[in-house]
Amino acid sequence: MTVGAANWIKLQGAVNARDVGGLPTDGGGTIRSGVLIRSASLGHLTDADVRHLLGDHGVRRVVDLRTDIEVDRDGPGPLHAQPDVVIHHLSLYPDTADRTELPAGQQGEAPAALPWHQQGFATAHGPVVASYLRYLEQRPDSIVAALRAIAEPAGATVVHCAAGKDRTGVVVALALTVAGVPRELIAADYAQTQSQIAAIVGHLARSDLYGFEVGQPDKIPPASAAVMVAVLEAIDTDLGGVPGWLARHGWTDADTERLRRKLIEQSS
Repeated sequence: MTVGAANWIKLQGAVNARDVGGLPTDGGGTIRSGVLIRSASLGHLTDADVRHLLGDHGVRRVVDLRTDIEVDRDGPGPLHAQPDVVIHHLSLYPDTADRTELPAGQQGEAPAALPWHQQGFATAHGPVVASYLRYLEQRPDSIVAALRAIAEPAGATVVHCAAGKDRTGVVVALALTVAGVPRELIAADYAQTQSQIAAIVGHLARSDLYGFEVGQPDKIPPASAAVMVAVLEAIDTDLGGVPGWLARHGWTDADTERLRRKLIEQSS
């Protein structure tokens, strides 16, 4: 089973934007087009981009997974000013005010530092998988809220972080898992981002926040299918699987039904 060509959305002020519609599910349905879009940050959208997303793609919600520092320094983006768009700011890291409550070794020395530049991930899973699992450890509240936002009935939801690769990749993978998309196809969809790495680096260069990533693009871990398979397998073995982990953090059967109803188009 292979994933089809990516449904790229061409934007002047953002990159790595695509509709995840068309992926098959275990129950014989497919993920609807026009309900779930993933992207790099939307802070530099043009007026034409805004019209395209709202008019042609029916965007009505944005799930912004960036930290408060990123939002403050890189800007919230023009969709925040649209009256028909609901913004959900749901960082997958502790925000600035929260970091003082972390153990001393996990607190950033400088409030302006990006949190992933100061964390070590020496675990059996390897650094990239461990960093993805850390999202579930640190911000289960944000993940559950993000999935509930995706499940809202009207219009499309855009999920984004800075690159549209790591934080976005995990949230979208969890949503697709709940919808019943086979694991290998979730991983293959995640890996589509690798073709956009050069564009992502150029996009990040528009902000002074991402100097490490821009200055050393060869150090950016690749978006490989194997990474996402390993993440989902680790959730199974270490956290009781996606459904069990979500249930422990307040997700209900009704939430699952709502998300599946939103995402899945049943074949006739």
